[in-house]
Amino acid sequence: MRAPLAFLLFSLTALAQDARTVTEPSIPPSCAVLLANIGRAGASIAPQDETKPDTRRIQTALDQCPPGHAVLLRRSNPRTDAFLSGPLDLRRGVVLVVERGAYLYASRNPRDYDRQPGACGVIRPTGGGCRALINGENVSDSGVMGDGAIDGRGGETLLGGQPTWWNLADQARQGGFQNNPRLIVLTHCDNFVLYRITLMNSPNFHVSYTHGNGFTAWGVKIWCPERARNTDGIDPGNSTNVTIAHCYIHTGDDHVAIKAGPGALTTRMSIVHNHFYTGHGMSIGSETAGGASAILVSDLSIDGADNGLRIKSAVTRGGLVHDVTYEDVCIRDTEFPIAMDTGYTAFTPPANAEGSLIPQFRDITLRNVRIEGEGTVLLHGIDAGHRLNILFDNVVFADPSKIRTSARHAEIKVKCADTFNLRTAGDDVSLQTIPGEAAPNTCPAKFVPFPPDR
Repeated sequence: MRAPLAFLLFSLTALAQDARTVTEPSIPPSCAVLLANIGRAGASIAPQDETKPDTRRIQTALDQCPPGHAVLLRRSNPRTDAFLSGPLDLRRGVVLVVERGAYLYASRNPRDYDRQPGACGVIRPTGGGCRALINGENVSDSGVMGDGAIDGRGGETLLGGQPTWWNLADQARQGGFQNNPRLIVLTHCDNFVLYRITLMNSPNFHVSYTHGNGFTAWGVKIWCPERARNTDGIDPGNSTNVTIAHCYIHTGDDHVAIKAGPGALTTRMSIVHNHFYTGHGMSIGSETAGGASAILVSDLSIDGADNGLRIKSAVTRGGLVHDVTYEDVCIRDTEFPIAMDTGYTAFTPPANAEGSLIPQFRDITLRNVRIEGEGTVLLHGIDAGHRLNILFDNVVFADPSKIRTSARHAEIKVKCADTFNLRTAGDDVSLQTIPGEAAPNTCPAKFVPFPPDR
């Protein structure tokens, strides 16, 4: 393990909507060092080792560790480098560290995750049948850190001859809810930190953070295949003061999805200096009934995704989303590079369904954004009384002939009109130009490969 970082690379407060002064975290001293007892077999562990869980000894170490310290998982030697675990519960002030060269694998036994007997690993009329691999509830100042990897094994066959977690998710497309465990679920966990860890192959969302004040993800790598359904990267919701920085996310669903269901505020979030690959984009929604505001997305590349910059909602779950700024963003080969969608239908009735939770998106700013390749831009307000309000400031499409546009009920403002080359006509669409000096964003060195050492 590298020594704790005693220096600060730089502060993000000059850019951030997060009200905190966010700097690079450091790894606390260890209270316990646990050595691996099993080894990897290829990209996973050997079948004979599936009966050798480390759950109890990891949990005992977490329970006995004093606040301000860490439980460290370390390989014994290059061939004995793996830990196997069912659900773990974090403790206040205690950090779980997976050291470089060590791997924490999730159990493939659905019974380990049951909230009620037989509730996990099945399709039911309702979800929520599984605990996560790593759980935090009402624990402040905790975290998951290290240069090792945590693998949810979503693509491996479940014990008992059942299909993989991802197969189960695909089967649920025909009806019902998949009951698959998430990798990390955090509720009411103030001042939580993810640092340098690699998260892989979650059966469901990789990270869910709700009802907290203070969440930092710094230098995190998240990877799973494009086909893996509902494998969101990081989903903060109903929380305040969130920073996601210097992360690499390659997944099968939203890279980041900011949730704003009814309840606590969803505000003051900074998503800065990140790289996204396959996935469903930098999203807000689809739950917006509680309102979302003061969100900054800066210095982002999106390469080969289904969606780019997306706000999604519908009349059954909508609300006010405002004061959102995207700046210094480069998007390439993305099907919907910009999607302001008030008729999102993936988990809701059709867009013309009756509902009283009206989505409204206003004070949305795109500044210094460049889009390369073919795609469709959606600019959809819901009606004349709730128009989309959006500003394009130095937004350039490298080849506008390859861009299709769908616009309605939208109030569009354009700054640096000489460089703006998007056709925006549509039902109840207005366009206003504002003087400004263009500074074209050529996206130099913005698109980089996913780091190889995952």
